[in-house]
Amino acid sequence: MEQTALRPKPMPGQDPRDGAGADRAECADHGDVGPVRRPHAAHRRGQRLRGLLFGLCAGTLLVLSGVGIGTVGATVIGMSRLAELRHRTPPSAPAARAPATAPSPAPVPPAATLGVEAVDAQKAGALVVGVHVPGPGYAAGLVRGDILLQFGPARVDSAADLARAVAHARPGQGVLLTVRHRSGGYQQLTAVPGVVT
Repeated sequence: MEQTALRPKPMPGQDPRDGAGADRAECADHGDVGPVRRPHAAHRRGQRLRGLLFGLCAGTLLVLSGVGIGTVGATVIGMSRLAELRHRTPPSAPAARAPATAPSPAPVPPAATLGVEAVDAQKAGALVVGVHVPGPGYAAGLVRGDILLQFGPARVDSAADLARAVAHARPGQGVLLTVRHRSGGYQQLTAVPGVVT
């Protein structure tokens, strides 16, 4: 009776008779030593190689498409800005027709500012969403959430109406504002529009 418990079992790939390594084995017919045949190793190598090539191709495709999309996006954005600038500038006249002396531009009166950011309210008025500190609106007592209903003699139905009224105001002169607070109360405030610098 054989006692297998006392004998160590061979490692996978070793010949159980002589403990030869995984790389060499004896051929039973001829007695010569040659490499051990592993039929599944080639299949695994092929799968790894295919997976590596697929990953490399997919990564290259993603990088190139991302660069392409970014380039196209930058081109489209750049072209739209270029077209916008062309529409703003008047067509250039030939140098021969240009007058010898260009008229000097008339001085532009300084623009007034209230120092608030406003959007259209749900009903009538302009909803104050931001107050610049320091600024004329902050000094007058406007707070975020107030709704401007009247700016001087002009009724304010939207944020555009407020912008027009402020643009027509004279900087440094007090203007009466009618405001509805978030709590629902009405108040009249005096604001002194400032100058945009």
